[in-house]
Amino acid sequence: MASPTPSTQHPKPVLIVIGSETDTPKIEPAFKVLDDAGIGYDFYASSAHRKPKETGALIEGAKAKGYRVVIAGAGLSAALPGFAASLTDLPVIGVPFAVGPLNGLDALYATVQVPPGVPVACVGIDNAKNAAHLAIRILKA
Repeated sequence: MASPTPSTQHPKPVLIVIGSETDTPKIEPAFKVLDDAGIGYDFYASSAHRKPKETGALIEGAKAKGYRVVIAGAGLSAALPGFAASLTDLPVIGVPFAVGPLNGLDALYATVQVPPGVPVACVGIDNAKNAAHLAIRILKA
């Protein structure tokens, strides 16, 4: 499945961000769920560690661009979901990815154990489908 091209004409309600291009196959199941539901989204690979300024600008500008939910996927230290939630008041759904020797447990703990005041909804390890389903429910609320 080809990665979607970010929209420059019409805002879409879901922003999907992952920390590395290599994780694209892990987030692609969310694309299908959103496509099947007719929900528009934009997709970016942008690291909170390697490109903090660019990633921060993307997240900080999300609301002004019309996004209503952020799905952020990452493995290992999984800083991206918490980083995103610290920069926006939009709902952030974290998807921990199974990479590294702990097979995603480190990413799961990092995603659910963010500091108070920085809420991140968290789905199961590699469960991008549930992230998309949760985003749809948030949008319908």
